[in-house]
Amino acid sequence: MIFGIGCDIVKVSRLEKWVLCEALISRFFNGQERAPHGSGLRRKCEFYAARFAAKEAFSKALGTGLCGFSLNEVFISGSGSERPQMKAVGRAGKLLEQKCGKNCAVHVSVSHEKEYAVAYVVIEIL
Repeated sequence: MIFGIGCDIVKVSRLEKWVLCEALISRFFNGQERAPHGSGLRRKCEFYAARFAAKEAFSKALGTGLCGFSLNEVFISGSGSERPQMKAVGRAGKLLEQKCGKNCAVHVSVSHEKEYAVAYVVIEIL
């Protein structure tokens, strides 16, 4: 059964000042979702914009908005060559379990093209 669906879009250029400030990256992104080494500024902005959109989409699918957890508690794991896996830890994981139980799956799809990044999240109760 589908519990919730969320969608979000982010302007890639919005992330440029974040990429240049390690404190902002640490505040909003989990250590497991860092941009690939050697990537240029544009690629890093696309990478983080897509992941930020996924965090927002997750909060919409969960129905909480950005309340009750930190954004770095929700992250996409896996390399670019495999299907992205969305994880929720800490308070975000507890909220997910409270609302959906222990047997749920979080499906995520992200994409970016020049100026924008978009993400869709579906939370499924198994």
